[in-house]
Amino acid sequence: MLSPQWLDELRSRVTLSGVIGRTTRLTKAGREWKACCPFHNEKTPSFTVNDEKGFYHCFGCGAHGDVIRWMTDQRGLQFMDAVKELAAEAGMEVPAPDPRAAQAAEKRATLHDVMQAAQDWFVDNLRSADGASARAYLEKRGITPATAEKFGFGFAPDSKQAMNRALSRFPDDMLIEAGLRISVEDRDPYDRFRGRLMLPIRDARGRVIAFGGRLLEDREGAPKYLNSPDTPLFDKGRTLYNLHNAAPAARKSGRLIVVEGYMDVVALAAAGIEECVAPMGTALTEQQIELLWRQVESPILCFDGDAAGQRAAMRAIGRALPMLRPAHSLRIVSLPQGLDPDDLVRRDGVAAMEALLEGARSLVDTLWLAESQAVPLATPEDKAGLKARLLAHVDAIGDQDIRSLYRRELLEQFSAFAFPKREFRPDFRRGVPLPARSPSQNIERLRRSTGSNGARNALLGAVVSGLVLWPDEIGRNAESLSRLASEDARIDALLETFDTSEKLESNQLRTIFADKGFRLPGSDETERMRFPFLAENADADFAGAVLRQAIDLLVEQPALEAAASLALTRYETDLTDEARLEHERLVKRKLEFDARMRQMAETRTAARANEPAESRAE
Repeated sequence: MLSPQWLDELRSRVTLSGVIGRTTRLTKAGREWKACCPFHNEKTPSFTVNDEKGFYHCFGCGAHGDVIRWMTDQRGLQFMDAVKELAAEAGMEVPAPDPRAAQAAEKRATLHDVMQAAQDWFVDNLRSADGASARAYLEKRGITPATAEKFGFGFAPDSKQAMNRALSRFPDDMLIEAGLRISVEDRDPYDRFRGRLMLPIRDARGRVIAFGGRLLEDREGAPKYLNSPDTPLFDKGRTLYNLHNAAPAARKSGRLIVVEGYMDVVALAAAGIEECVAPMGTALTEQQIELLWRQVESPILCFDGDAAGQRAAMRAIGRALPMLRPAHSLRIVSLPQGLDPDDLVRRDGVAAMEALLEGARSLVDTLWLAESQAVPLATPEDKAGLKARLLAHVDAIGDQDIRSLYRRELLEQFSAFAFPKREFRPDFRRGVPLPARSPSQNIERLRRSTGSNGARNALLGAVVSGLVLWPDEIGRNAESLSRLASEDARIDALLETFDTSEKLESNQLRTIFADKGFRLPGSDETERMRFPFLAENADADFAGAVLRQAIDLLVEQPALEAAASLALTRYETDLTDEARLEHERLVKRKLEFDARMRQMAETRTAARANEPAESRAE
């Protein structure tokens, strides 16, 4: 018996179009070849050969197969004769027959019978009275009976021995080997899936090889989602959920979408986006990437917009880089924060999802964006670290040409960021260019600006008041605020409250401030007049946006102050062109920063223009 791995190697070493072209006249059509089908009479070519994907297909009669299937169906050879002829052409030796492999193949066929019987039982349970809770869950998720039937939803009753009784025609050791039951020393075997909504996981031929189950009621210590373990039929690192349905859809649409979970696949298919697959609850593997590339050249990875989703995207990119080859890559889509595909489609409609997919970023752009936003880039050392991380990714690329192109493109983006072209820019606040100053004048001006903390203290107090007035902004800015917590005990108290409360209210925070002896926010009339996010009748979105700008300014200022101080010292002791240019760059940045700080206090004027007239009259 030949192993699947050996047969895959044989297929990869033989060019399909070369074999078929010996007896059938092929014509090049883009990335494929076309011909009149050799399996039925036709005048218009509907027979295609795709070397990249390794199969032929006729849209007229449905003939479909790989190079071995061609040899058996069109040439009339026996399977082993076809394999031997192709192996000789590819320079491979056919392994000697292995009785153990033959026995394993026979066992796999038997296990397929077990898995199909389990699937039929799960489906029957869903229709029964015991499946009422599972049907209610499907209805709540907006999954119609037609969608449930298409994907084969079922139900596993909350019993440790129900499957053993229902599938009693199969011995218990087979149920255990199939991953359906669990054997524990000194205890009776018991059902793996209990009280769960069940989904079958199928191979590329549509055969059930595993299951995924979602818990319907919380159970202490039990995971919400549970997949079958690896078995003789199922290798989670080599399987993509829904590939048997998505592959035909991908051939029509020209795209294949990878989402994080199988419920995301179901939701998008119900919305009309059928070319979706999902890994088995783990990071995308090299084998799964190869499976994707057999279908399309640039599959789209669609991950949640949270930190976990971004980490998953970067892990997938890290595994893909050594595998990149000409015309084969990945594209990346990040969903809005806190939304999965089902949420997005429900909230904004399928058009919103299509727009995101249409705007998928290339792999190289995703690399740049992820690394350039990973840490603050305030100092030369920070920027050097960015360059080192980018080049480490480049060095992982196996293909020499792609590696060179990535290096060039990423270094161009880095240079544009780290060494921006110096352009003449007028001072738009006055409508005239900034007057030229001597280095000594610039030093003195920068020293005066750096030494003043009055604007920072005022802005910090206003931010605290704003966070109390708009508590939702605490969570949205938690990472930035944590960098200010050591500077202001009030911010530390706000973060502590956010960590221990599910929903914050402004009045609760005022009470906490009063108990801790802090000044109650909003008590300073001057502060309320200067900062627009402190107006109680302000628009929430506008207030939140301005408040986030203020927090960003506070986080940025210490790094800029430290860099400015070092630049002053270096310039006064090292009168080189390099020191002068660095000094001038920091002068410019500091002056722009001061302008932004002043503008923050002046935004109130613009904000009041949007308030109701009766409010402005108060």
